[in-house]
Amino acid sequence: MESTAAIVTRLTRLTDSSLIVHWFTDLHGLVKTVAKGALRPKSTFAGKLDLFFGGEITFAPSRSELHPLREVVIHHWRQDLRRQYTSTLLAAYCCQLLEIAVEPGHPEPFLHDLLRRALDHIDSQGASLRALRHFESQLAQHLGVSHTRRNAADSLLEALGSLPPSRKELVERMSPTGDFDSSATKSD
Repeated sequence: MESTAAIVTRLTRLTDSSLIVHWFTDLHGLVKTVAKGALRPKSTFAGKLDLFFGGEITFAPSRSELHPLREVVIHHWRQDLRRQYTSTLLAAYCCQLLEIAVEPGHPEPFLHDLLRRALDHIDSQGASLRALRHFESQLAQHLGVSHTRRNAADSLLEALGSLPPSRKELVERMSPTGDFDSSATKSD
């Protein structure tokens, strides 16, 4: 069994009663688990699996990419993050960007901490262009693709080949004048 701090980044229905839960973990990086029976009313996972929840998980390592989830203890519910669509969109963007930037199963404690801090900030302060740009800047610096003459989004776009498509809508929604920030618009 493996135990680690983890944040839910994506949920996918596997069967009528089970979910595939994507986590960004402290010790194992991106991990996919199967939560068998999670959608049943009396499941031990009931109320513990939702986007951006953070806490401790225990899973059984498997030879496949899907590991059986054994236990979840949630410490960070981040309820306020869901009250504004733009906050939810920014949180999802951060998770999607990490999924593009990181190989599954590769430990990235700094990036786990960066995601945790970003989600906590969005939960308490709401979405902002400053938060978006700070997250991108920290990620670009950590990946070693930061350039002094270009913004972090453009550096990430060049290094990763794409950014999540939601970035355009995010920038439009958070821009004080409603103007579009033309940097890093390519999504394919």
